[in-house]
Amino acid sequence: MKEEPLIEIKNLKKYFTVKKSIINKENKVIRAVDGVSFYINKGETFGLVGESGCGKSTLGRTITRLYDVTEGEVIFNGTNIADIKKRDMKKFYSKIQTIFQDPYSSLNPYMTVKELIEEPLKLHTNLSKSERENKIDEILKLVGLKKSDKNKFSYEFSGGQCQRIGIARAISTEPEFILCDEPISALDVSIQAQVVNMLEDLQEKLGLTYLFVAHDLSMVRHISDRIGVMYLGKIVEIAESEELYENPLHPYTKGLISSIPIADPIETRKSEIEIIKGDLPSSINIPSGCRFHTRCPYATEKCRQVEPEMKEISDNHQVACHLY
Repeated sequence: MKEEPLIEIKNLKKYFTVKKSIINKENKVIRAVDGVSFYINKGETFGLVGESGCGKSTLGRTITRLYDVTEGEVIFNGTNIADIKKRDMKKFYSKIQTIFQDPYSSLNPYMTVKELIEEPLKLHTNLSKSERENKIDEILKLVGLKKSDKNKFSYEFSGGQCQRIGIARAISTEPEFILCDEPISALDVSIQAQVVNMLEDLQEKLGLTYLFVAHDLSMVRHISDRIGVMYLGKIVEIAESEELYENPLHPYTKGLISSIPIADPIETRKSEIEIIKGDLPSSINIPSGCRFHTRCPYATEKCRQVEPEMKEISDNHQVACHLY
């Protein structure tokens, strides 16, 4: 893997306005992503984990410009695409693709597999009809589908096969970067490993770079080179995959890793489970100081008043916590 950033995120923010209504007497702002900075190297898989509602998917969709940027920079191959208007993003969309969570809702049921894969080829390439036909056959083989499948509709396939079609669409334009937005969470457990292994094979063959958003912490550990832990719109810890799991520093990270089920009941009884108490606060009313202090067993007065900055604790291991 080349240690050269393909994407650099600098102080990225994405806010949504909730207009006043009978319930809300004034306009309020949801700070879904609130000042996030990190980078993803070429050929790397960067995992992103956290509870539902922490802003993981919003961050991914803001990076890929499915959402407009409120503030900050998204530097892709040296170009800040955060400032580019949507109508001028076409040349970048061919190099930045997305695999969505729900394989059924992301595919048009009225289009055949051939039409689904051919659509991005028509938009982003100058291939002739016969060249597109050959390209579709090659892509179907890459994702483990048959040539005969191209004349079928998405509703004729299982969830795992539909996700393979979604992946085929994503790689059709020969992208450099793919947002994998919880691509396995809607699939059967028996199929999840197959899809992840296929993504790894495609990465090696095509030189892809991934941002892998997921809830399954054990799967993220398997596929990721580095992992970012997100809480309430902020990244609170970044480290290499094995380092994060063997030596978690932030109390929130420790709680997440502690919650991973252990198959051995004897080992489960021996393990010390650090339960994360309470609910995730609202993104409209974010706590002062450290955002995790309302649920942290180690919180001090400083945690309640001062927001911690990201610190480099060791090589490639950063954490935002007043305990360090």
